[in-house]
Amino acid sequence: MNKFGRVLLPLVTPFDENEEVNYDVFKELIEYVIQKDYCDTIVVTGTTGEFNTLKFDERAKLYETAVKEVNRRKPIIAGTGCGSTKETIELTKVAADSGVDACMLVGPYYCKPTQEAIYEHYKRIADSVDIDLLLYNIPVFTGVNIEPETVGRLAQDKKFIGIKDEAGMNPIQVTDYYYATKDVNNEFLIFNGDDLMLMPTLAQGAVGIVSGGSHLVGDKVKLVFEKYHEGKVDEALEIYRQIFKLFRIFGINGRVHPNPMLRVAIETVTGIKVGKPRMPLNGITEGEKVALNNVLRELNLI
Repeated sequence: MNKFGRVLLPLVTPFDENEEVNYDVFKELIEYVIQKDYCDTIVVTGTTGEFNTLKFDERAKLYETAVKEVNRRKPIIAGTGCGSTKETIELTKVAADSGVDACMLVGPYYCKPTQEAIYEHYKRIADSVDIDLLLYNIPVFTGVNIEPETVGRLAQDKKFIGIKDEAGMNPIQVTDYYYATKDVNNEFLIFNGDDLMLMPTLAQGAVGIVSGGSHLVGDKVKLVFEKYHEGKVDEALEIYRQIFKLFRIFGINGRVHPNPMLRVAIETVTGIKVGKPRMPLNGITEGEKVALNNVLRELNLI
């Protein structure tokens, strides 16, 4: 039922010194994570990929680039959520035509719609496209939670294959989503979207994780799943506790978005020049870089 596996990796979007998308480095990054076998599925223009500061045409070209570079070696999920329902439908159609395997739809953001409006938003998209759809709940950025009742209503439409939940915002919502969907669609997939919540959501039955940290430790994230499902929970917990330090450092000094720290970590560990984030996200301080490098050394990544 789950063709996307356990570890879904949301790629950062590389930028050059002028904050233009660097498609060549994007291809290099794709090749790196595939050769390392750090993930089961690749996600393009998710939150880690800074979709909110990318233009429509840039996102479309990133889908096309990913499809060509991956060349069916991994499934691809395209983040196609936009500020309006109309634009989301247009971009989702473009992504579907590019050959991706599914589209991930972030909750409607900024305008704080009602649950009925959220339901109608998603239903309009589903009725307008012909591709599998993954709901994406991240209220820390959207300002609204996709409530379990709303997810249960949407799950009745089999075009919605599952949901990615920013589990750190509501640590028990994975279980709420399970109860909301199990009787209407027992194939509905529930993914954790927060690296820090890997073990807590495993215990609740999350089928996988969308993990930005897997750019660096995808092998260890996979191993946590393997050990857990083999019944070796203590071993899984020990690995999780090690990589937890890395995931924790991405939020240093109250940072909400992990991208700036993650970018520097990727460059430091892999040598791939993904560049700084696109403004208004800013780069990291020297002090933050020192703290990051200390953790990378502790994990023998550098």
